[in-house]
Amino acid sequence: MAKVYLNGRYVPSTEACLPITDRGLLFGDSIYEVVPVYQGTPFQAEAHLARLQRGLEAIRLPNPLDTAAWLAIIQTLSQQTPTLDQGIYIQVTRGAYPERAHRIPDNPQPNVFAFSKLLNKPDPNIKIQGLHAITRPDLRWQHCDLKTTNLLPNILALTEAQEQGADDAILVREGIAREGTSSNLFAILNGVLTTPPDNTEILPGVTRNLVLQLAKTIDLPCSRHNIQAADLAHASEIWLSSSTREIAPVTRLNHQAVGEGGPGPIWQQINRLYQTAKTELHRVS
Repeated sequence: MAKVYLNGRYVPSTEACLPITDRGLLFGDSIYEVVPVYQGTPFQAEAHLARLQRGLEAIRLPNPLDTAAWLAIIQTLSQQTPTLDQGIYIQVTRGAYPERAHRIPDNPQPNVFAFSKLLNKPDPNIKIQGLHAITRPDLRWQHCDLKTTNLLPNILALTEAQEQGADDAILVREGIAREGTSSNLFAILNGVLTTPPDNTEILPGVTRNLVLQLAKTIDLPCSRHNIQAADLAHASEIWLSSSTREIAPVTRLNHQAVGEGGPGPIWQQINRLYQTAKTELHRVS
């Protein structure tokens, strides 16, 4: 039986329990990360842990573990199935207390847990056909840069997209396209790889940053600027990126073809570089 990490111990998944008064459950008062592991080796782990640290600091919760301890947990969990690609899910909540109160407790006792889940390889059809996305209003709170467990608006937007026969939704606020329901947004506009700037409106994606680094290696012009939702209709390529999705081309938007209606040539280039990075960079991450 697979084991999970819970507050300093590795226990069978069926025995891993938190009190019903845990603030992560009651208030979404928690931060999480998912670290991909390929063939037993974590990929971009330090970047994920740095984002975890920023999130915990932002919600005023001290990180209960240092980087070395987190890496040890990731390694231990991944060694349960070392030959399989997996994602290590880690979460820190503010803990459980006798009284359900909105006030943050003076001396938090966080609950920390982590577990491994199989990392499904991206659907090979996506590389051929791409994704269909629709645009939907961004109803999330004003700190989308924090990877909290308050994901209900994301879930509802994804559900609405699926009900319309699409694969995902691109969230739009004040006429500006922000990101997907669980991924960052890229668009090729007039030959420039454009992604929204780092601010509180989007999550600073680890995969997104790697894509920008890879783009520089082929001298692809890049820009971090707001993307008007109306301009997406004129984009030659649109991508959605995440650690589990990798880089997915969007070939239909709001039921209309994007560019030539298939994965574009620039995506082909960047995707090849990304697949190479998975086998080369993760050895030192």
